Amino acid sequence: MMNRFEGPGGREARIRYLDGDFQVTSPGSFVRCAVTSENIPLDELKYWSVARQEPYVNATVSLAREIEMHPELRKRG
Repeated sequence: MMNRFEGPGGREARIRYLDGDFQVTSPGSFVRCAVTSENIPLDELKYWSVARQEPYVNATVSLAREIEMHPELRKRG
């Protein structure tokens, strides 16, 4: 039984992350989260950083990465 990351389309895609969209520069079926290294199927990719060109598996991980890169955000409130 093949899983969704096996077979001809089962390789990691290369992506250019844009504001509100992304552009596939090298075909594949998934990208890896920049923080957790989890595979993210392209049809489930919703969170990324345009500035860092990094994908994230979910909003929690995205926020944690933003705070890691900008600790001053913790002081807001």
